[in-house]
Amino acid sequence: MSLLNDALRGAEQRQNRPEMAGAYTGQASVKGRGKSWLWAMVLSLAAGVIAVSAYWFQAHNGSEETPALTRAEPVSEPEPVAQPVAYPEEVQRADQETELRPETSQVSAEPVLAMVESQPARKPESPVESAPEPEPEPEPELKPETEAANVSEPSASEPDSQVKQIRETPESIDLRVSRELVSLLRSGEAREAEQRLQQLADSQPAIASRKVFARQMLVQGMPGRALAWLPASAAESDAGLRLLRARALHASGDLSGAVATLERDVPAAGQNIEYRVTLATLLQQVGRSAEAARQWSVLIAQDDSRGAWWVGLAIALETGGEVTGAVRAYGQAAQLPGLSPSLADYVRERLKTLQAG
Repeated sequence: MSLLNDALRGAEQRQNRPEMAGAYTGQASVKGRGKSWLWAMVLSLAAGVIAVSAYWFQAHNGSEETPALTRAEPVSEPEPVAQPVAYPEEVQRADQETELRPETSQVSAEPVLAMVESQPARKPESPVESAPEPEPEPEPELKPETEAANVSEPSASEPDSQVKQIRETPESIDLRVSRELVSLLRSGEAREAEQRLQQLADSQPAIASRKVFARQMLVQGMPGRALAWLPASAAESDAGLRLLRARALHASGDLSGAVATLERDVPAAGQNIEYRVTLATLLQQVGRSAEAARQWSVLIAQDDSRGAWWVGLAIALETGGEVTGAVRAYGQAAQLPGLSPSLADYVRERLKTLQAG
C-alpha cells in the first residue's frame, strides 16, 4: 500500500507541473485532456494490481494451512526415519514453512541428539548392575577348578611314568636295531653290526635286522656270510627272507636250491612282485620254460606296461617252441618304453630272426 500511495503522489505532482507550464505557454487545454486519459489508465492498472495482490495474499494464506494437515499424517507412522518423496508443490510448501518456522527444525533435532547420546551411556549400566549378582558364584567355582588342577597334575605325570614302564615289543626292538645296523654298515663297521645282530638273534627271530645285514652282504659279494643269517628255519616264516636266501643260493651256485626255496610258498599275485620276477627268471634258467611263461603271464596280467616282462615271456615262449606267441611278445616289448639299449637291440634281433624264419 505504501508503494501505491507513492505512485499516486507522484502522479499528482506530474499533473500539476504541466498545468503550470501551460499557463506560460498557453497550451494547457490540449495537454490537460491527454493527461486525464493517461491518469484513468494508471488508476485502472493500479486497481488491477491491488486485486491481483489481494488474491495472491489469500491464496498464500490458504497454502499455509495445508502443510499442517499433510505433516500431521507422517507423525502417526511408527518409524519416521525415511523422508517422504517431495513433489514440486510439496517442496515449495516445505520451503515456505522453513522460512516461516526456522526455530521448530532446530528444536526438534536437539532431543534426537540427546536420545542418541543417552543410549550408549545406558548400556554399561546393565553390566554394572548385573555384576554384583554373579560375584559370589565365581568364588566357589574357582575352588573346585583349582582342586581339579591339583588333581590333574599327578594324572598328567602318570602317563609319563606309564610310558617309561612300557616295555618295547620284539618287533619294535628289531626295527630299532635294524636302523642301527644300517648306520653301522654304511660306516663300514660290518663286524660290529654282526655282533649287534648276534645279540638280538639270541633273544628273538630278528627278521628285519637279518634282512638288512644279509642284503648288504649280497651287495658286497659275500653270499656265504649272508646265508649264515638266512637259515631255512627262519626263511620259512617270511617271504622276504626266502627271497634273500634264494638269491644267496643262486649266487653260491645252487640254482635248484634257490628255485626250491622260492617254490615253497609263493605270495599271491600283486603282493610281492620282486619275488615272482625272481622265480620266473630262475625257472627259465633251470629250463622250465612253460612254468616260467606262466609266471610272466601272471605278472603281465597285473601290469602290462613293463617291457622287460614281455621280453621274459617272449624268451620263455621261444624256448618252449611257441614261435608265434614269442613274435607277438617281442613286438609288444619293442613298442613299450623303458628297455635298456642292450635289451632293445636283443629284441630287434630276435624279431628279425623269427620273422625271417
